Amino acid sequence: MTVKKFDQYFLMREPDVVEYIQRKYDYFSPQAELSVKEIGDGNLNYVFRVQEDGTGKSIIVKHSGIETRAKSGRLINVDRNRIEAEILMMQEELAPGMVPRVFDYDTVMCCMIMEDLKDYEVMRKTLLEQKTFPFFADQITTFLVNTLLESTDIVMSHKKKKENVSRFQNPDLCDITEQLVYSEPFGNFSGKNYVVEGMDEFVQSEIYLDIHLRLEVAKLKFAFMEHAQALLHGDLHSGSIFINEQQIKVFDPEFAFYGPMGYDLANVIAHLLFAKFYSIATYDNKKADAFQKWVDYTVLQIVDLFIGKFIDRYDEVVTDDMAKTEGYKEYYLNQIISDTAGILGCELIRRIVGVAKVSDLTLIENEEKRADVERRMIKIAKKFIMNRDSIQVGRDFINIIKQFN
Repeated sequence: MTVKKFDQYFLMREPDVVEYIQRKYDYFSPQAELSVKEIGDGNLNYVFRVQEDGTGKSIIVKHSGIETRAKSGRLINVDRNRIEAEILMMQEELAPGMVPRVFDYDTVMCCMIMEDLKDYEVMRKTLLEQKTFPFFADQITTFLVNTLLESTDIVMSHKKKKENVSRFQNPDLCDITEQLVYSEPFGNFSGKNYVVEGMDEFVQSEIYLDIHLRLEVAKLKFAFMEHAQALLHGDLHSGSIFINEQQIKVFDPEFAFYGPMGYDLANVIAHLLFAKFYSIATYDNKKADAFQKWVDYTVLQIVDLFIGKFIDRYDEVVTDDMAKTEGYKEYYLNQIISDTAGILGCELIRRIVGVAKVSDLTLIENEEKRADVERRMIKIAKKFIMNRDSIQVGRDFINIIKQFN
């Protein structure tokens, strides 16, 4: 029997994608004149926009490669795209309208066919332009509470939860997180960390030689690895959120797996802070001042709205009888906020010291100013890590941040 072109996996290029869409799907008419462009800017997947030239109608094809795009030699399980497709479909049920619509997933070609969000911008880009979004805190906390809480043991059948933990194992991408977030930035074990000029001695003394810091991060690392609390997005930074004036769309949950709930909340907050300190290093005007105040207020709102919505939602959806015990809800929530603070510190440090930088920092042209804000962020990060168990509400987060403005 002859094997047809798309009956066996291969890494597609732009011409293949047009042919693939026309052969496999009826989204466009057979006579449609289609163009395709690869628009992905990440290191793991290929993202193609397929568009009908006459009408502008378009669709996104997200295609998994068997190794990173940087050709590092690191092989990655292509099943991650299946996990992402299933996660997005589940999240659409729990938080309607807050994720891109998935039309199909092809298990052979490891392709997800999904909605094109041309009317949205990637949030990281908008933050670098100092745009503010008054509804963001409310929207992202609704997304977080609805998608995270419903995937826990306190809500789900325990048997179903265990099945989900197995179903959404993501060992290759979890290994990346375990190394790049919780190990390398605190010891430079593989010798790949680097910082801007003037930061070496500071990083050596404040991070690598701080045994008390390393101990606390070790606790956070193994809590991340061993605590299958909720189904996480796993990489919820400002580059994984599409936004416009009315709505957000959370995308790219390819790192999704079961872990501590505070991980997603911490990533959202950390990347708002990167945008704030980019503004501090780059601008000195009224717009910058207003933007920085908006970031502070948004961080405060995110924490407090999360707490309020979590408390309300907990009472609505909890099913486990022991989880209804008086005082347990508060205990559970306090641990989430403590985790959030500690993980926030790890995320700040790893983006400054580790190999996976963010454009919020790399685009700061003046290296002295960049080093200055990076030193301040490291001090903030250490405060969050070392004092995480005493941090309970949004004001506690802001009090630490404002010490180093």
